[in-house]
Amino acid sequence: MKKILVMGLPGSGKTTLASKLVPLLKAKWVNNDEVRKAANDWDFSEEGRIRQAKRVADIAEKHKKEGKYNYLVADYICPTPQTRKLFNADYIVWINTIKEGRFDDTNKMFVKPEKFDFEVTTQDAESWAKKIAEELK
Repeated sequence: MKKILVMGLPGSGKTTLASKLVPLLKAKWVNNDEVRKAANDWDFSEEGRIRQAKRVADIAEKHKKEGKYNYLVADYICPTPQTRKLFNADYIVWINTIKEGRFDDTNKMFVKPEKFDFEVTTQDAESWAKKIAEELK
């Protein structure tokens, strides 16, 4: 199973893109907001985000071991290099559609990724999902 991380600032279009990409790849979808909600973990500090990234990574690894899917898509802000490393993605989709998110603390913490496989520059999720899916298949 290949793990795909869809990352970017809050409001950049991560969840929208993931919702279009998942059916095209017949992938398992892990949405960090849902994971955070299930764990009742609303800590947005750097430590909280590291813990949440680890939780998403653990869920992804569980699905990988089950072997039911060829792809897993996780949409998560992943604001720091450490949170990205914890997820250990096979592919990174960088949603670069906005310069600032809606939360100042996230904006201050966010480090633009140095490495990514796809850079999404417009909020046209359907077109980008098709393009990404074609390249991954």
